[in-house]
Amino acid sequence: MYALVEYMGKQFKAEKGAILQVDKLDAEKGTAIDIDSVLLVSDGDKISVGSPYVKGAKVKIIVEDSFRDKKVLVLKYKSKKDYHRLIGHRQQYTNVRVEDIVVA
Repeated sequence: MYALVEYMGKQFKAEKGAILQVDKLDAEKGTAIDIDSVLLVSDGDKISVGSPYVKGAKVKIIVEDSFRDKKVLVLKYKSKKDYHRLIGHRQQYTNVRVEDIVVA
């Protein structure tokens, strides 16, 4: 069984026990969160598609830990103008574990 969910403006495929990497949450480790914006639920042979969301469907997740991704370097350069800038960015993410998929 799996579900497609929309969370924080992005879509994820959630399966029971899977670890999802979402943008940083301000929740402590072990916090339970219910996501009710479920776009699709598949139970082997039966598929439920919402318009836009499946009514009564929820995905329960638990916050695991937060971390920072690798640094991405951006270089700006203009030839013959003595202009160059180097900018770095590290995105912050949170791992969440899918606890259960509930369909009403």
